[in-house]
Amino acid sequence: MTDLLDERARAIHAIDRTCPHCGAERAADQAYCVECGYALPPVRGRVASLRRRWVRRVGWYPGDWVWAALAALALAALGAAAAVTVSRARHPAGPHVITALGSVPVVQAVAPPQVTTAAGTLPTPPEPATPSKHARGNQVWPAGQTGWTIVLVSYPKTAGRPAAQTTADKAAHAGLPEVGVLDSSRYSSLQPGYFVVFTGIYDTQAQANAAVAGAHSAGFGAAYSRQIAG
Repeated sequence: MTDLLDERARAIHAIDRTCPHCGAERAADQAYCVECGYALPPVRGRVASLRRRWVRRVGWYPGDWVWAALAALALAALGAAAAVTVSRARHPAGPHVITALGSVPVVQAVAPPQVTTAAGTLPTPPEPATPSKHARGNQVWPAGQTGWTIVLVSYPKTAGRPAAQTTADKAAHAGLPEVGVLDSSRYSSLQPGYFVVFTGIYDTQAQANAAVAGAHSAGFGAAYSRQIAG
């Protein structure tokens, strides 16, 4: 339990002290990242407090956009409840009796014709595959390969690798493909000193950009495409 609390404390420290876009160090009162110009989320105020509580309970954080989504969901739920209440008030529940004026013909159900081929009945298509609950984010970037990927989260190496691996496992469990952890110090295209959680190995930037939306839908709102070069 103590190790889990320490890991989440390191994750909170990483979120508060680094840019979610490129992983560069930031100050508490800094509004924009000096490395990439990204508008940094505030580390003071109610949203920052809610962000830390989320990480303490869940262990990872999808992004500040989640609060707007939750508020919209709550408003939608309240609207649906109000609509049901108004509908019930206008149409009170009670038995509806319908009396037939004559004999009612009964239509027999007819089974649809079975389609066959020369080899016999067409096979039933298999159920779509779903991610295993034991999925692990253990993808290794191919040695010597230059390509593109999607960066989900970057953790300072001082926080240790376990937090990055935990996030990679959760991303793999969410269904993201080819999830793993990179040591940024080994790649010239990345800022050294970070464990980078990535998903996907693509030949072109266009392919990586097209897959960014999937990472956002899986809960990683700050995900972005990045070239990986040795």
